[in-house]
Amino acid sequence: MRSPTSRRSRLGAALRLETTSGVLLLIAAAAALIWANSAWRDGYAALSETVVGPAALHLDLSLATWAADGLLAIFFFVVGVELKHEIAAGSLRRPREAAVPVLAAIGGMALPAVIFAIIVAASGDQPGLSGWAIPTATDIAFALAILAVFGRGLPMPLRTFLLTLAVVDDLLAIVVIAVFYTASISVLALVGSLATVAVFAVLVRTRWARWWILVPVAVVAWALMHEAGVHATVAGVLLGAVVPATAIHGESDSRTHRYEELVRPVSTAIALPVFAFFSAGVSVGGAGFIDLIAQPVSVGVIAGLIVGKIVGVLGVTALVTKLTPLRLPDGIGLRDLRPIALLTGIGFTVSLLIAELSFSDALHTDAAKLAILVGSGIAAILAAFELRRDARSARSRDMNEDGVPDRRWPVIGGDARG
Repeated sequence: MRSPTSRRSRLGAALRLETTSGVLLLIAAAAALIWANSAWRDGYAALSETVVGPAALHLDLSLATWAADGLLAIFFFVVGVELKHEIAAGSLRRPREAAVPVLAAIGGMALPAVIFAIIVAASGDQPGLSGWAIPTATDIAFALAILAVFGRGLPMPLRTFLLTLAVVDDLLAIVVIAVFYTASISVLALVGSLATVAVFAVLVRTRWARWWILVPVAVVAWALMHEAGVHATVAGVLLGAVVPATAIHGESDSRTHRYEELVRPVSTAIALPVFAFFSAGVSVGGAGFIDLIAQPVSVGVIAGLIVGKIVGVLGVTALVTKLTPLRLPDGIGLRDLRPIALLTGIGFTVSLLIAELSFSDALHTDAAKLAILVGSGIAAILAAFELRRDARSARSRDMNEDGVPDRRWPVIGGDARG
């Protein structure tokens, strides 16, 4: 008979799997869609609009807002920790190797925004233009889950490339949220939040740092960021980014790695599914599916997530590798980036968040959310097909065409291939 500690360890390990995260997100989104379009849809709306929290602290928020502003900050803390680790000790540590995925991420954000803006502007829907950033985001959890399931047999550097691209994508999305989707700022509260993050940065480096010390400080930083008018998830990223990425005080592992292992199960099992549940519940009973999907905002989002991402990621990568000395990482060819580009078209979590911040009316918001679900679903299906086709195709000895034979790399879901 297994001990409770053993069972908890196995559960934690399962919740850290990329496939688990993707499955839980799908279940939560499907449940929301079914409930929001059932005879009990009023119950879903009432639950989403239920207000809880202390009014004296300006935290009397609806459950849907708590999910987007509060729980999602946990997810962004994990993103911040991952970003810090990649910059200090991972794929972003060496600028020359990181340059191609970073530039690909920029191309994969810029072109979808341009395509969206052109489509919506051409339709004359001026209020819809505020959603230009919706198709720019990439959902790390979903993208890595699809790669883990359907990319078996492909070289592991492909996962590193996708992770680097997606992390940079999320970082830029956070900057976009902070700069373009902040209506007004309370300077005093913002300074207070940043000062609290600085206190957290000092505490998290001490030998005696414990969760019961760090969590209250993090909550204060989050609350002040929310009060400042900046989207509170930015606090999550900043808090994650100040965690030390190298082993300190004689510890055998970095705190970025340890904290990521501790917090990811909470993000996977609670934060992301609950956010998806409250955000993906688009009711198509009123306007109707066809009416919503035909909205200029919907067309712009779907075109941006599929066409914009593919052309942006592949086009920038092709130009960079042909016109400059930069090359793809060892073991990866340009053909491998077809499915990767499609995976970046899975916007979901961050796209849904930006959709909520972009519009004040239900028609635009519902149209954008429905388009995100449809566009992300199409991108995921096409990516799965391309991954399997790529994995079955023969590989050359020099996939990145740098004149040096590729080394024998571990493969996704296996041992090695070279």
